Amino acid sequence: MRRPAILLTLAALAVGGCDKTDAAPATGATPGAAAAGGPAAPRPAGSVVLSGADLYTLTPGPIEVGIAISGGLRPIESIVIRARLEGDVVEVIAREGDRVAQGALLARFESTEQEATLRSAEADKIAAETEAKTAQWNFEQTRDLFQAGAVPERDFRAAEQTATSAAARLAASEARLRAAALVARDTRVVAPVGGTIERRVIQSGVRALRGSELFTLVRTDILELTAAVPARLASDVRSGQPVRFVADGRNFDGRVARVSPTVDPTSQSVTVYVQVPNRDGNLKGNTFATGQIIASAFDNQLLVPQQAVRQPAAGAAADPFVWRVQGGVLERAVVKLGVVDEGRGVVQVLSGLAAGDQVVVGNVGMLGNGMQVQLIGGETPAATAGAR
Repeated sequence: MRRPAILLTLAALAVGGCDKTDAAPATGATPGAAAAGGPAAPRPAGSVVLSGADLYTLTPGPIEVGIAISGGLRPIESIVIRARLEGDVVEVIAREGDRVAQGALLARFESTEQEATLRSAEADKIAAETEAKTAQWNFEQTRDLFQAGAVPERDFRAAEQTATSAAARLAASEARLRAAALVARDTRVVAPVGGTIERRVIQSGVRALRGSELFTLVRTDILELTAAVPARLASDVRSGQPVRFVADGRNFDGRVARVSPTVDPTSQSVTVYVQVPNRDGNLKGNTFATGQIIASAFDNQLLVPQQAVRQPAAGAAADPFVWRVQGGVLERAVVKLGVVDEGRGVVQVLSGLAAGDQVVVGNVGMLGNGMQVQLIGGETPAATAGAR
């Protein structure tokens, strides 16, 4: 008699559980809406919210095909100025960062001894000149008398020897004068070229040895970048080609100055030297720069950002595509692409899109064909771009 009672109890519990499920809010409604007795208003299924920065409108423009390069922009010339003599430094005029012209005085050595030697050499030269002129006059007079038979040959030969010796002493005095002038000149340290003092080693009051470093002078009116180009691309690089640079967040133009005639056997690359004019000094030496050597350029081409181009799944034999907004709806547009401008980050579109089309750029989440597009602020894509 207990078995029928147990079966009746289990049946009653099953009926109670079914009633609790039916009382839950309907799928797609929020608990607050159910409590208020009204339906919820979720975003429609199959839609995506985008901002204006997520869309790009295609317009024709120029595109450049180039070879990517990067490296430090070094001064075209760096000169270490050294002491030409040993002596005491009495004055240092130039400091780090000073811009100096060619021949500008940078420092001075004690020059009392050198100036005295120079004055002595000048006096010796004057004496030697007087002696040489007198000896030459005597020689000419003796020669005339010898030719007239008035003096013996011995006197003529003696006068000739004296004139020759006097001329030799004059030449020696002139050489000593030049050497003394050079030594006196070396007591003044001057800039060999115009540029900027990068480093100053010497101080006033110290004794500098011959050959010791005094200053480092750099020319920054032209900066040079040394880049390695793969050997397979080296045939496309020639002297004079334009180069586009980005350094310190600014754009600069340069030119290929020289191309190495050999391939590095280790890296299989060719060294290319690129020069950038910098007369106003906007760029500092050793600034890192990226850019590209322009191999060819095309005008009035339909361009799309590289970030907008999507690649098919790995292993899929399909063409690249973009997500185009057409009438407020996403559609997958297969495109045929041409050359790539790595410097500007754009790609040439050969087919699949037209000027005025709007495409999605960057990573905005999962996208699918036919999804409704909502722009932030209530603006619709159809209102901002014409249909293709």
